[in-house]
Amino acid sequence: MSELEIIAVLVSCIAVALTVCRHMLCWPFNLLAYVLYAFIFFDYKLYGETILQILFMGLAVYGFLQWKQGQATDHEIRIEPLPQGQLWLQVAVTALFGVLFGAGLKFLTDAAVPWLDAQLAAFSLLATYWTSRKYIATWVLWVVVDIIYVGMFIYKDLLLTAGLYAVFVLLAAYGWYTWLQAKHKQQSMPSG
Repeated sequence: MSELEIIAVLVSCIAVALTVCRHMLCWPFNLLAYVLYAFIFFDYKLYGETILQILFMGLAVYGFLQWKQGQATDHEIRIEPLPQGQLWLQVAVTALFGVLFGAGLKFLTDAAVPWLDAQLAAFSLLATYWTSRKYIATWVLWVVVDIIYVGMFIYKDLLLTAGLYAVFVLLAAYGWYTWLQAKHKQQSMPSG
């Protein structure tokens, strides 16, 4: 456990808590967490996670702009529906991308757990994209992905980060609950 990991854990907790609350500051905090974890994961030869953090940096900017645009239109961060057909297509494409990425990590690097690392990275990207689009499904996906991350980080002896991801599971479940409440509130309000 390094000082950098401790700082990254704290920043990440703040970022997820702000996301649950649908607060715009979640994106700058997420961006900082991604930068810190890119260094940590590279050091632990979790290259899929390192690349993921770099991609997350771009998604943080995209998410901020999406939420800012929605806020300017609706004056709040509104929850959006995700059609089932689109959901399953995106899941299938993500799984295929994870296999291709895993093969690259397996045969081109000395990655510690290439297949798992690649699938988790792929589905984390999808979950972050869904967060930027304000889909409730993001929280369900985060619960599943974060549970698996806990095991991987324990295996890699990143115990503080494993603990962080265990907290993320709880926060994702809470985020799912609060976003459902917000969606029900949105639906009960007259559209104008």
